[in-house]
Amino acid sequence: MPQLDELRNLSARIGSDPLLVQAAGGNTSLKQDGVMWIKASGTWLRDANAQNIFVPLNSGLLNEALAANDPECESCLKFVRSDLNLTGLRPSIETSVHALMPQAVVLHVHCVNTISWAIQSDAEHLLTEKLVGENWAYIPYARPGLELARAIREHIKPGCNILVLGNHGLVVAADTVEEAEAHLVSSVKKLTRKARTKNLCDMAGLLQIAKQTDYAPAQSAETHALAFDALALTQGAEHVFYPDHVVFLGEKIPRDFSTAAPAVIIPQKGVLIHKSAKPAVEPMVRCLSDVFRRVDPCAKLNPLSQDQINALLNWDAEKYRQTLSQGKP
Repeated sequence: MPQLDELRNLSARIGSDPLLVQAAGGNTSLKQDGVMWIKASGTWLRDANAQNIFVPLNSGLLNEALAANDPECESCLKFVRSDLNLTGLRPSIETSVHALMPQAVVLHVHCVNTISWAIQSDAEHLLTEKLVGENWAYIPYARPGLELARAIREHIKPGCNILVLGNHGLVVAADTVEEAEAHLVSSVKKLTRKARTKNLCDMAGLLQIAKQTDYAPAQSAETHALAFDALALTQGAEHVFYPDHVVFLGEKIPRDFSTAAPAVIIPQKGVLIHKSAKPAVEPMVRCLSDVFRRVDPCAKLNPLSQDQINALLNWDAEKYRQTLSQGKP
């Protein structure tokens, strides 16, 4: 299937760009000959060429179920083509979102630049100025999955091929992989913001602090930049602004070792990562740093509410996705 091979290649490229996708975040799909192929839950897009990460679903049955508001569309397990599903993996938690889009190819990314706009209280107004000439829609925050699909159905317009998801990310769609990539490149270019300069971490100081603890310095300079940016420290590390943050990092990133958190910030020195932390942890801390170093310090921000946070933490689909990430190299 040439189109699916093209999607694998594009998925691997997208998944290797930390400004677009972090760890197991993001998903891509292709609808062809009555089957929708979508990234499996818990897999990493960067592995699309090395591993079979796509799950096939009966797109006709799935579309009928979506039209009928069938609760089976939450997991979409009922619609998996078991005869073609050689991996036995579950479809992405965003399967209903991909199915709702009429285009053949759908790309969903956790674009750092997009999120830096989408967490602002006046995001829709600001984005209207940025996305001039595009057929796009702003979707207010909804929990990923079926709730998000329902929100999209309420706000989408005919011919719309770009969605900015409040407190979440970016979706682009087209009838070919090449066109979808072009929409992605164009959208990201329009939404790109310059990051504030990162300081060099105090590696010697971090190593001294980490002695006789279960922590070690983060590997990326962009991750350490979190410890030097005032907005990232006061807002990003203290509140939750998008789903993957709370799922992988918890509600706050502490500045001490009292809670055995997956990551600890040492202000003006750098970031320490717990030695037993899931492989997704550092990419998610870096994402937080990358997002907040692009946000205007004077911007009014819109964090997730406690109810929205609880809905993510208690969601079975997210618990399943995390179990698949435990042994990722």
